[in-house]
Amino acid sequence: MTFKSFNPPERTLMGPGPSDVSPRVLSALSRPTIGHLDPLFVNMMDEVKSLLQYAFQTKNEFTIALSAPGSAGMEACFVNLVEAGDKVIVCRNGVFGDRMIQNVTRIGAEAVVVDSPWGRAVETDKVEAALIAHPDAKFLAFVHAETSTGASSDAKTLCKLAQAHDCLTIVDAVTSLGGSELRVDEWGIDAIYSGTQKCMSCVPGISPISFSPKAVEVVRNRKTQIQSWFLDQTLVMSYWSGEGKRSYHHTAPVNSLYALHEALVMLHDEGLENSWARHRAQHEKLAKGLKELGFEFIVPEEERLAQLNSVHIPDGVDDAKVREYLLENYNLEIGAGLGAFAGKAWRIGIMGYTARSENVALCLAALKDALNQ
Repeated sequence: MTFKSFNPPERTLMGPGPSDVSPRVLSALSRPTIGHLDPLFVNMMDEVKSLLQYAFQTKNEFTIALSAPGSAGMEACFVNLVEAGDKVIVCRNGVFGDRMIQNVTRIGAEAVVVDSPWGRAVETDKVEAALIAHPDAKFLAFVHAETSTGASSDAKTLCKLAQAHDCLTIVDAVTSLGGSELRVDEWGIDAIYSGTQKCMSCVPGISPISFSPKAVEVVRNRKTQIQSWFLDQTLVMSYWSGEGKRSYHHTAPVNSLYALHEALVMLHDEGLENSWARHRAQHEKLAKGLKELGFEFIVPEEERLAQLNSVHIPDGVDDAKVREYLLENYNLEIGAGLGAFAGKAWRIGIMGYTARSENVALCLAALKDALNQ
């Protein structure tokens, strides 16, 4: 058997992630690799930390880029904060709320599940009722931007409810960071995780996370050892903080962090609120065009994410054949439905570098052609 170099085609990625990566970010990946304890790399890490604090809108000292994808960021939050026997109120309105529940139960903690319909925001009245019914709950966990449905939940109100009942919050911001309004300090979020491959428009494989001082205290005062060695943030803290020499924990993904640094510089240059507005403006163009083509949105307008648009597949249309047609004829990728929406919905992403007028126009024209076929 003969093997050759892998050279993928240039796709336009308009699914639920990864999103298109800017040429500037791809160029950053190709820069010379240096040691992960090199003083120059350590200086760059400090800049990544500051830029992430800007993206999260936080002054949290413990704000880092975890050397693993968003799913590991989720697990890092749960295994560091939650201990066996703890009670955690978990909001489920899609696939990723369910993954939170699995994290809680694997730890040996108790998950009090608050279910909301798929395609809808988390219902705050149900959450308040659960907090009242379970005064011994220590944490409230929810997904800010549910990637499986395109629904956006009211993180500000949910955090306020948690604070009123002495609960710490654990928040999934994988799809919201950089694309939706997100204010960690102002809203009082205690632990938050995200991914680089969505609205950051960076390569997959890194998870930005941030812990409030309260969350750090919980980690430091645990009664039991953290289950995961690699995700034990008490070990990682000394690598990402402190002056001068850093302690060795693992070999950081040097070139991927170059890429994240470049993506964050681009976000900073654009301005965070300008990025939120750009995603909203492109969503409005896309939504108008989709409605003209006869598509119906799953999520009500007031609960809808700008960067991830879920629509019902029209009756009589073959899900897989349309997506295959778009890929083969337009090099365009859109996402299939997950869970309850498998085979019934498409998820169209306009995240980060993908959120541009030419991509919206391409998507609408290609869908029209595919449906006509």
